[in-house]
Amino acid sequence: MERIDKIISKAKNISRSEASSFVKKGLVAVDGKTVKSPAQKAEPSQSEILFCGERVIYSEFIYIMMNKPKGVISASEGKNEKTVIDILPPELRRRKLFPAGRLDKDTTGFMLITDDGAFAHRILSPKNHIPKTYIATVDKPVTEQVIRAFEQGVLLKDEKCLPAKIQKENSDFTVARVTIHQGMYHQIKRMFAAFGITVTELERIKMGGLELDYSLEKGQCRLLSSKEIELIENGK
Repeated sequence: MERIDKIISKAKNISRSEASSFVKKGLVAVDGKTVKSPAQKAEPSQSEILFCGERVIYSEFIYIMMNKPKGVISASEGKNEKTVIDILPPELRRRKLFPAGRLDKDTTGFMLITDDGAFAHRILSPKNHIPKTYIATVDKPVTEQVIRAFEQGVLLKDEKCLPAKIQKENSDFTVARVTIHQGMYHQIKRMFAAFGITVTELERIKMGGLELDYSLEKGQCRLLSSKEIELIENGK
C-alpha cells in the first residue's frame, strides 16, 4: 500500500506537495470514490486510480531503453551539455531518473535509464560481470593477434581487462562485434588503441541478454517489460 499523494507524485512527475494539493481539490479518485486526504493509502495494482478523470498508470520504478544518439552525455545533469535525461519524452520523465552505466558522448546505442538504484547496482557491479556487446568500426583490419589478445585480456597500463570476445562483422574485418564483461573508462577504444587501431564508430547493441530494439530511431526510447528487465540481469 502506498500513500495516494506519493502515487500521484510519481505517476505524474510532480512534487508531493503538488500531488497533495490536487487531492485536496477533489481531483483524485480511487475505485470510484473521491479521495479526501493525501495520506489515504491505495494498492495501485489492485485499485483503479483516476487523476482528473484519467486512469493513473503507476509502478514503483521504471526501466527505459533508449537508442542513444551522438552528442548527448550519459548523465542526469550536464551543466551546459544535453543529457540522455533531457531528451526523454515528457510522459517518461520522473525525478531521480539516471542512466545505468555510461556511453561516451560520441557512442550510440542501448542506454538503460531507470530510477531503481538497487537494480542498477546489481547489473553494474564488477562481481556480476554482465556482458555488454558493441559494434565497433575501426580504421584498420583486426588481426589474429588482436583476437587472441582480447580473448586473453588486454593489458591497459597497470590493469588487465577481463577476457573479451571479438567477431568479424564485415569482409575485411574493419567492423567487429565486441563483447566485454566490465565497464572501464573508454575500455573498447583503449583496447583497440593498444594495437594501434582507432575506433571511428561505436554502438552498444546488447546488455545482458537483451538486444537493442532497432525499431527505435536515434534518440527514441520505450519502457521495458518485466521479462526484458530479467533478460538484462540474468540473460547471456
